[in-house]
Amino acid sequence: MIEWREEGMVLAVRRHGESDAIVEALTRDHGRHAGVVRGGGGRRLAALMQPGAQLQFAWRARLEDHLGHYAVDAVRSRAGVLADPLALAGLTSVTSLLSFVLPEREAQPGLYEATMTVADLIEHGGHWPLAYLRWEMGLIDRLGFGLDLSRCAVTGSREDLAYVSPRTGRAVSRAGAGGWADRLLPLPLCMLGQGPAVPAEIVAGLRVTGHVLGTRLAPSLGDRPIPAARDRLVARLSRPA
Repeated sequence: MIEWREEGMVLAVRRHGESDAIVEALTRDHGRHAGVVRGGGGRRLAALMQPGAQLQFAWRARLEDHLGHYAVDAVRSRAGVLADPLALAGLTSVTSLLSFVLPEREAQPGLYEATMTVADLIEHGGHWPLAYLRWEMGLIDRLGFGLDLSRCAVTGSREDLAYVSPRTGRAVSRAGAGGWADRLLPLPLCMLGQGPAVPAEIVAGLRVTGHVLGTRLAPSLGDRPIPAARDRLVARLSRPA
């Protein structure tokens, strides 16, 4: 019998039989990992079986490649986000994207810590959208589709970077863009760690990362669209205050 015990976050839950559930979790040392929770589809465990909840998972299976079973204990429910539509959209986008892009059963130490940090910020309110944008940038970088915003892809200059090439993900300066500017993605200064992180800037940044997710990362995973939860988050952030 193979066993391990680790804290993690619920990413997705689907019913399994009459009363059980298959729970997909993100853990530090076992990455995106699924298991059956007995009674997980019932009323008694309903509060724990929510994407974003932080639980203690004890996984057990006869063989390593089996689905296995989880025993779970509550650590943090993050139920407070249910009262805040924007925070709920943010947390749901986090869990949906991770479930969509991560390979199964690969350790994710750096990503796990970054995800816990942004989830905590979302739960406690405040100025988390910029942290979410940076989390998305880190996610696509970790998966091999990172942006290169260090210098202009045309001139090599580090000054006046204003665009991102939709084809290469590299920054382009105003001078380097020339007559091609209307074919490039605007580069908000907040993605460079500069300027105000106002909602319009963050939405512009999410359009850049969204382009990478939709045109480069998603096709590498098969014929599936980016989770609708991310679109709902961008839509909410785009609404006038």
